[in-house]
Amino acid sequence: MWKEKWRTISNNQKRIILLIALGMSNALHSLYAQDGVAGIQEANTKVRGYFDVGCNLMYAVGAILGLIGAVKVYQKWSNGHPDTGATAAAWFGSCVFLVVVATVLKSFFGI
Repeated sequence: MWKEKWRTISNNQKRIILLIALGMSNALHSLYAQDGVAGIQEANTKVRGYFDVGCNLMYAVGAILGLIGAVKVYQKWSNGHPDTGATAAAWFGSCVFLVVVATVLKSFFGI
């Protein structure tokens, strides 16, 4: 019965069906060929590759926050607000926190 149906299909349709079957068998073969340990090691190397970029991004965010904080503290100081010291400590602390976190994460993961 399938031989009769196969004869009625045009050559272009037969080629498409064979290409789809070939592609699916190739995809299934590559799914079974992957090793779990190799996948974990590949993920590890990719994360370590992005880690330096992430730390540099944290340093840049810290620098921008430091500039914004300096402007805010200067504005409060020039206007005579009594809580200028607390605002300066908060902004300075947040910048130091970002730098320390980036450094600690580098040393923790051994990068």
